[in-house]
Order: sequence, then C-alpha cells, then structure tokens
Amino acid sequence: MMTQTGGCCRASNYVSFIRRALDKVNLSHIPVISLNINGMEKNPGFRLTAPMLLDAAKALTYGDLFMRCVYRVRPYELVPGSANRLHDRWEKIAIESLTDKQTQWTYREVCEGIVQAFDELPIDESLRKPRVGIVGEILVKYMPLANNHLVELLEREGAEAVVPDLMDFMNYSVYNSSYRHKYLGKGVASVVIAEGGVTAIRSLRKPALDALEKSKRFEAPMPIKQIAEMAKPLLSIGNQYGEGWFLTGEMAELISSGVPNIICIQPFACLPNHVVGKGVIKALKNRYPEANVVAVDYDPGASEVNQLNRIKLMLSAAHKALAAGGN
Repeated sequence: MMTQTGGCCRASNYVSFIRRALDKVNLSHIPVISLNINGMEKNPGFRLTAPMLLDAAKALTYGDLFMRCVYRVRPYELVPGSANRLHDRWEKIAIESLTDKQTQWTYREVCEGIVQAFDELPIDESLRKPRVGIVGEILVKYMPLANNHLVELLEREGAEAVVPDLMDFMNYSVYNSSYRHKYLGKGVASVVIAEGGVTAIRSLRKPALDALEKSKRFEAPMPIKQIAEMAKPLLSIGNQYGEGWFLTGEMAELISSGVPNIICIQPFACLPNHVVGKGVIKALKNRYPEANVVAVDYDPGASEVNQLNRIKLMLSAAHKALAAGGN
C-alpha cells in the first residue's frame, strides 16, 4: 500500500515505480494498493472502512506522541537507552490497544500513560542543548532511511531534535478545502469538509492534546488555523501542492515556539519545496532575525559529506547562539 495524491510531487509516481520494480523481479502478481481520496485508482477488492480509518488515525496520534516525548527527553536521559526502552514498552501497549479486543487499555489511557511515563523519566537538563526542528518533504522528513538517520545525527552532535506531528499534515490537507471554495470555485461542500474535518481531527486527538497540555515537559501542537495565520505574511495559502504553505507555517511555528534552528529537507529537485521551503527562507529570516535555517537535499546520488557539512555549519551557529543566551 502506498499513499498517492495526484499532485505535482514525485510521490504521485511512487505507486507506478513500485509496480515496475516488482515486475522486474517477476513479482508483478503482488497487488500495489494506491491509498488516495480523490478516486485516482479504485483498487478492486480493497475497501477502507470507518473502523480501519479510526484505528489508523489513533495509530498516527500515538506515533506523534512518541516523537514528541522520545526526542524531547532522549538527549538528556540519565541512563543511556532508558528513553528507547520506555518507548518499546509503551509501543507494545499502544499496539495492543488497537489490535487486541480483550485489551485493558483505552485510547485515552494510552495517550495519558505515554505522556506521564516520559514526564517521569529521570533526565538531566543542567546542560542545555540547541533545539533543531526538522521540516520538509513528508517522506524524507519522517523516514530515517531516507534522511540518513538525521535525528540520531543531531543527537550525536549535541542537539535536541524537534519534529512536528504527522497528524498536522492531515489537518492541512482538509483545511485547504475552505480556500478552494473561496478562490477556486469549489462548492460549498468544500467548506463543510474543511470545518468538519479539522473539528473531527481535533476531537480525535483530544486525549493526546489534553495530556500534552497538562505535561511539565511537553508542548501541544498549535491549531491548524493559527499555523495558517503565521504562514500568510510569508506566502499565499494558495500554495497547496505537496507540503504547500504548511511547510512555511511549520517553520514559523517552530521559531515562535523556541526552536529557531531548522533543517529543511527534501528530495533533490522537489518542485513544491523549492517554493515553500527554500523559497521562503529569506523572507522567514527577515521576519524572524533569530532564525537559523539550512536547506539540505537528500537523494541516493547526493553527497553525504556535503549534507553533513551543511548541518554541522548550522549546528555551529546554533551552539554559539545558545552560549550567547539564545535558544
């Protein structure tokens, strides 16, 4: 199964490439399902059900919680490996809550339990580390294999990685429908989809958001409307291909939340991100003088040494700013 949007991003071609690869090794009998909501492919024999979508959304919420919690405490853990071990324990509980009908765990209890467990993990923050946000093309951003294990690299270099929630990308996707009604001739139903979708996602995430808001260590993500308002001074909300205006909004959200250091990553020649990523860095720095942003391309043919040098240069500036009293 592979998600597919039909936009100008290379990701729309992944399904065809996977089929081509399977065909080359005589495995073309294996079906490749296109997971899309615009009817690009009908996928005979496969049907998304409401319970399946609900469980998938809960799984995404669990994943976002783990990213926020693990990345926040792991650079400061007193016992090496304790954050990963705690993650492994709660990962099993999270899976059980979704797959075992006899489970004792409710969705809310798992969300609260994850946050509480990492809130109580012994850490030492006497030596502050620069916080570095990771934004960019969605596959490279979240897949360690695609970004050469960027989070682990940052932690080895004495930094704390901050990765925005994947669920916020879903928020962005439904929120866009309102703009399409107002400016692109879409029907009134688009407004209903936008408002209803954002409300539904926030309702589903509420147990996680509530737990984060009560936490002493972790922060809840901003509402999507607020992120959009932060993006508007920098580019049009009409930029909706790929990560669109949301990538710019994420960078503004990070900077205003005490994460001025940002690595904007993308596959080489990613068309949308040249506009909404690299293209807004100058305007972003003009609006937020403390911003320390570097754009890095990732592709099998890209030089890993060049990637590393650019990241280390950014980290050098981040450490100097921290020593001078910044974030």
